[in-house]
Amino acid sequence: MCGRYATTANPARLAAELDAVDETGDPPEAERPNYNVAPTNRVLTVVERREHDDPDSDPRLRIRRMRWGLIPVWTKAAEPGVPAKGKPLFNARADRAETAPSFRDAAKRRRCLVPMDGWYEWLVESAPTDKGKAVKQPYYMSNADGSRLYMAGLWSTWRDRSQPAMDPILSCTILTTDAVGDLTGIHDRMPLVLPRENWDAWLDPDHPAPHELLETPGPERVSGIVARPVSSLVNSVRNNGPELLAPATGEPAADTRQPGQTSLI
Repeated sequence: MCGRYATTANPARLAAELDAVDETGDPPEAERPNYNVAPTNRVLTVVERREHDDPDSDPRLRIRRMRWGLIPVWTKAAEPGVPAKGKPLFNARADRAETAPSFRDAAKRRRCLVPMDGWYEWLVESAPTDKGKAVKQPYYMSNADGSRLYMAGLWSTWRDRSQPAMDPILSCTILTTDAVGDLTGIHDRMPLVLPRENWDAWLDPDHPAPHELLETPGPERVSGIVARPVSSLVNSVRNNGPELLAPATGEPAADTRQPGQTSLI
């Protein structure tokens, strides 16, 4: 968790919506929706930074594209300009981000937002199939009103110090917390959703983020998010289209309600 998500965000339109600078370099016609984003894909992020050649300028929101899967700055090069392979750090526990060696530097000074339409989780159904294997039903979590979600993330700039002429690699990870509210019926973890009123403190490049922003939020934070079973097409990263978000048909959906909970479907 969270290992797959969907996004229809276009960098130019996103920059206009947020009054941000689009630094992706993507031509408008090249950007297409991605309904099956997976680790190592290059994804859109929102950061707040000053002009590179003017350290006294005011920080501004900037849209940047990064590799999903954080590469710590101390990672060695496997070959010129290529970082050595390691554990895919596409998620980071929010309660450990400030102390974990892979994330603590980024938590201090390189925090970002990762925009998405929604994310996927797989619920293991208790009833086995006739082959004796449990069934994993994919679910899609998104805002009921269709509005975009912004997840707390960390980012890093990796350079091969032996190759100073090569461009650095920007990479990011998505923070996760204990699931809350109805989402506990799908998975015990969830991405850390950040509402607009927390963005300034989270993205501030000059100060550490308030510790409370890393704490598990109350259930009201996810009260507008609904979960629905979707097709098993999402199981393969080779599949990518709006049909992945269609409600599952002909596939049994488990009743994930706990006592006192409302239906997730």
